[in-house]
Amino acid sequence: MMLVTSSKARLFALVALAILGLAPFARANINDYEFRLVAAQFKTGQAIVSVRLVHKPDDKPAPDAVIFAMRLDMAPDGMETMTSMIEPAQSPDPGIYRFKVDLTDAGTWRISLAAKVQGESGTVQGRLILKVAP
Repeated sequence: MMLVTSSKARLFALVALAILGLAPFARANINDYEFRLVAAQFKTGQAIVSVRLVHKPDDKPAPDAVIFAMRLDMAPDGMETMTSMIEPAQSPDPGIYRFKVDLTDAGTWRISLAAKVQGESGTVQGRLILKVAP
């Protein structure tokens, strides 16, 4: 009976050490990631907005992130309740995330995004500004 309990305790200790031992090997702090617009100038109407998610210390793209929240509004012009359509679109390049948007009015629009980066804990959040001309 003691042998079984001792074996289980050793197994538990080894698993715990393995888990704790891997923690320092996370790639980065979640604050080391940011969203960047590929282009910031648009015309009213339907458009595709491309956003780069990068690891800031080495400026490398962060592929395979899961974007789980997105919003498009005119908050920079004092109209946060004025929202418009935003939906994911296919992207040809890793680390580039594309969105189909409907820019209904000229002015300043804000895209708010939230994503999970593979291998990292926490959430990357970004607010990007678009300038829209008639």
